[in-house]
Amino acid sequence: MERTVGTITRGLRCPIINEGDSIETIVVDSVLNASKAEGFSIEEKDIVCVTESIVARAQGNYASIDQIAKDVTNKFGESTVGVIFPIFSRNRFSNILKGIARGSKKIVLMMSYPSDEVGNHLVSLDALDEKGVNPWTDVLDEKQFRELFGYNKHTFTGVDYIEYYKELIAAEGAECEVIFSQKPKTILDYTKNVLTCDIHTRYRTKRILENSGAEKVFTLDDILSSSVDGSGFNENYGLLGSNKSTEEGIKLFPRDCQPVVEAIQETIKEKTGKTIEVMVYGDGAFKDPVGKIWELADPVVSPAFTSGLEGTPNEVKLKYLADNNFSDLRGADLEAAIKKHINEKDEDLTGSMEAQGTTPRQLTDLIGSLADLTSGSGDKGTPIVYIQGYFDNFTK
Repeated sequence: MERTVGTITRGLRCPIINEGDSIETIVVDSVLNASKAEGFSIEEKDIVCVTESIVARAQGNYASIDQIAKDVTNKFGESTVGVIFPIFSRNRFSNILKGIARGSKKIVLMMSYPSDEVGNHLVSLDALDEKGVNPWTDVLDEKQFRELFGYNKHTFTGVDYIEYYKELIAAEGAECEVIFSQKPKTILDYTKNVLTCDIHTRYRTKRILENSGAEKVFTLDDILSSSVDGSGFNENYGLLGSNKSTEEGIKLFPRDCQPVVEAIQETIKEKTGKTIEVMVYGDGAFKDPVGKIWELADPVVSPAFTSGLEGTPNEVKLKYLADNNFSDLRGADLEAAIKKHINEKDEDLTGSMEAQGTTPRQLTDLIGSLADLTSGSGDKGTPIVYIQGYFDNFTK
């Protein structure tokens, strides 16, 4: 029978993961049980995606606000700390900010505007135009910002992040001053000691600050990059990728994930004879066009994956072939010609017209986005995603 379905993505349920659980065993058992219960077979090049959250939970990779505070104090001492470019998120940043404030005497909080790095807006672009404000050149204090733009709540959360973050800092006993600027160097007019909280632009920000006379510059991946008083940690990403776990703690991004994905791959090979690919995934890499938010608050989409997921797709655009190479063909002849072309395509189509528009992104970014959208971030209870047919094409 002619094949009628391409890629299939399934969200798999599994037990609630606790510290000390064997994540490898749970993932393998969940995949095999789902295969049996739902009647699908394990095939070569299938993909198992495991959300970073359950890996970190199994590892017990947690830290308290007190442990964050101690690391901040160890690094900055009694200095006023410039906390710049935070993202506006209760889940991602509120407990981090509480820890920074608990470990500091005074904070100068410098927010980027009109939005944070991942697209959470403090003010609209239309409002900037109306007031004649240029965020790339204009530095505003809190009073000026409020006079210009008033009090705005986040579209989805209903939170005024300026007030919310000020209240968090004050509740920890630290003094707070708020300013607004897109220029890293602005903070040096207030303090030479800076914790830069941006994610994907952090190295550039740090370089600009150090070249402009900063005395101490740390990024979020420097905080809890090693254990503090027995805390969890992440040697590569520190606090980046962490989430609120309790009112007094955070769950960190998982560490040492490569052995996890390789063990899952090996065990499924032993049990089924099939070589599947495995990845750990966090946030996807996509943008919400309505809320304008980038789903990319983690430092990477995938901290670990098996070798078959390296690289980018090497695909041709079917509609381009149909409209150009084989525009004179129809029906079975057109289908046969396109299949023959796919089977004979070059191993590297970079720069080829027939490959334009085929999403030249890393496989792990594409698959991570698919997995993230499938598993969701709420109560679906499917932290494992099983993907079949991803590497197939029109000929298979």
